[in-house]
Parts: sequence; structure tokens; C-alpha cells
Amino acid sequence: MNTYIGHPHQIMGVEEMRLSGGKADGMRMLYVRNGKGLEFWVSVDRCADISRLSFKGDNYSYISPCGYVAPQYYDAKGLGFLKSFTAGFCTTCGLTGVGNPCTDDGEEVPLHGTISNIPCENIGHWVASDGIHIKAQVRDARIFSHKLMLEREYIVSLEKNEITMHDTVTNIGDTVSPLEVMYHCNMGYPLLDENTVLNIPSTKVTHRTEGREVEKAESAAITTPQNGIGEVCYYHTLHGATEITMYNPTIKKGLKMSYNADEMKYFTQWKMLGEYDYVMGLEPGNCNPDGRDVMRKNGTLEFLKPGEKREFNLKFEAYEA
Repeated sequence: MNTYIGHPHQIMGVEEMRLSGGKADGMRMLYVRNGKGLEFWVSVDRCADISRLSFKGDNYSYISPCGYVAPQYYDAKGLGFLKSFTAGFCTTCGLTGVGNPCTDDGEEVPLHGTISNIPCENIGHWVASDGIHIKAQVRDARIFSHKLMLEREYIVSLEKNEITMHDTVTNIGDTVSPLEVMYHCNMGYPLLDENTVLNIPSTKVTHRTEGREVEKAESAAITTPQNGIGEVCYYHTLHGATEITMYNPTIKKGLKMSYNADEMKYFTQWKMLGEYDYVMGLEPGNCNPDGRDVMRKNGTLEFLKPGEKREFNLKFEAYEA
């Protein structure tokens, strides 16, 4: 016990709140601090995704022009997903479709799936000896179709500026279901600017739309915001225990993303360096964003049998250097 403080929230913990006004009105948020400089916001009504993250006063995440949007405004048609794509530090894509909208096996699959616009059914938080725990359940299911349950746990260290994220997806239905999951992690200013050094330890980098292999220097190059520039995606080949870093010497801060590339064998880098649309997406997953129909056609689409589970693990660490 710390006899200098009256309540743990003076230093750290989880505080529950609701947003007010505009399309965000009523959205539930958890404001999390570890007492070491790391603070972030968990969107309870949007899959328990991390919407904002900052470290010792510097923002790390990109917030898109639409800002916070409650799930009732979600539009599943065409590119309607973008109307409510807050982006934020991490948006979960899936669970049965990621990437391009398509028609697959007679089903209309919307852009990046629906899970990021589904509220949590159950969420709880507590502090233990190993850190702050947050647990949530999100149900992605409907009649005559797939029935999947996402169980998510965050463990936030009280000693390091580190978040461990553990997801378990279970098929709670009675039929085989496609499974596509991608973690759309979006870095923004001031972590991201023309001085930022990006390191992705890939053995091969491919330009998504042109299909050509490129040098790492091309994918890692970062400019100032450019008027009229378009987005570009790169596919990286990674293996085993992987650590991706972004470091900005201007603010002397950085981010490490760690995961097992054998568990999530696809990694997409989304580079959008436009004016106001200035973001670097770091996106591990069990699929790429070409669309579920493409993954099925080339034999790389994953499936979950009834009762079967699949686990995904990520770790984020903010650091100074």
C-alpha cells in the first residue's frame, strides 16, 4: 500500500466513462493508466478495441476524420465501413471476413468484417500482482450463419509500459465457419512523421497492387504529409518471434510490437501519407486484405470447426531512448 495516496486512481487503474455529443454519444470507454506514463482508451461498444494510446503526453495513434462513431451508425454496404472507421491504435478486422468487400460462397462479405462495430456483451477489469486486467466477450453470430465468440484479455504491466493482448476465437455454432482476423494497428503523429524510423524484420516485401518485390527502403520511407497522394500497401514475409519497431528521434519515443509470425503468418503494412490522412498501419493477421473470396480461391482461407478455438497474441511496448 502506498500511504502517499488516497485512492489508486490518483496514480493508475481503470476508469469507466461515457462519451457525449455527436455520433459518439453514449459510447462506453475505459480509460486505463499504468502509473508509468502509458495511458489508453478501450472502446467497450466497439469490440474492446484500443481507440487512443499515448505515452508520457505524446500521442501514438491515428484518429481518422470521422472520429468516434457509435456502432448504430455502422454501414455494411460497399465501403460504408470507412464512415465509422475511427482507426485508432487498434481496430480488429474479422471475424469471418477481412479486406475487400466481396461475395463469397453466396454471402455478401463487407469491408473488414463486422466485429469492430459490435459492442461487448461482458467486460470486467481488476488489478492483480501482475498488472491491470481487462476481459471482454464479443459475439459475432447470426441465425442461419456463423456463430463465433471472441474472448479478449488485456494485461497491462505496472512495471513496464507494456500491454499484452490475448484473443481466443471459438466456434460456438454447429457448422464449419471461415475465420479471418487482422489487427489493424494505426500509428499517427507525433510518433509518425518524416523522421520516424520503421523496422519490419521481413525476409521479403511485396507491393500489394503491383505484385512486385521491393526493397525494404521503399516500404520504410516516410515523408511529410503530401497533397493528393494515394495509399499503398506492402505484404511482408516474417517468421517466428517477431518484433516490429517505430522510433521517432524528435520525441525520443518509440513503439515495439511483438508477436509470433508462425501464429499470424500474414503482415500488411498500410502507408497513407496524405494531408490529414497521415497514418502508418501495421497489420498482423491470419489473412491478407485481398478479400475472403480470393483467400478461398487460392486455398489459404482458414476455417473453424464447431467447438474449435484459435488463439492470437500481441504485445505492445512504448519506450524512450
